[in-house]
Amino acid sequence: MEDSPLNRRRLLWGAAGAAGTTLAAVGLPRLMRPEEKAEAALPRPVRKAPVAAGPPATLRRDPSVDYAPAVWIEASESNYTPSDRPEAYPIEYVVIHLTTDILPIMFTKFKDPAERVSAHYVISTTGTRIAQCVRERDVAWHSGSVWYNYRSIGIEHEGWTDQPVYTDQMYEASAVLTATICAKYDVPVDRDHILGHVEVPLSTHDDPGPVWNWEKYMKLVETARRRIRT
Repeated sequence: MEDSPLNRRRLLWGAAGAAGTTLAAVGLPRLMRPEEKAEAALPRPVRKAPVAAGPPATLRRDPSVDYAPAVWIEASESNYTPSDRPEAYPIEYVVIHLTTDILPIMFTKFKDPAERVSAHYVISTTGTRIAQCVRERDVAWHSGSVWYNYRSIGIEHEGWTDQPVYTDQMYEASAVLTATICAKYDVPVDRDHILGHVEVPLSTHDDPGPVWNWEKYMKLVETARRRIRT
């Protein structure tokens, strides 16, 4: 595989033409396939007794969303790890992504069991459409790091790093979503806990890219967070 950010990004999304040696072969962690094996290596969670009597499998298939403005477009069960967060693992981070594809293609990838990738939320360039693809309690495979996946919510934004389409409406819609997640799980609204994909340790990705306006975004998140009652 050519050692370039573009080809590494294509490996994550399963884009056509990306092939060759795995990241593990060059001394880096593979992005998605080790989830099942890595889960066994994680510290065993302390699980609370369930309040509801319904089986977890039934709850995971519930099409209702965690975030009211979102529509439910479910990822394949082969592309995420069922869990019962935050009881099993604390949710401590929000990871900001860029899709590098249009939304219909992203939804197709998330639904394809061979892709081994997903995110909790996807936001359109206009900010008028938010889709939830994985329940917040479950572990989406989005960051390239098993540890961070288990402790984060992943939000994809429609666009490309070389041609970003970050509209005011997208920033605002994303900021309210992130503020809601922070309020729900007591995640601090700061740059130590709201990360770009590129900032995840050992990340091989450069999204959301240099054009993403972090100062503007964090101010919007802070404003939205103050308006949300905990």
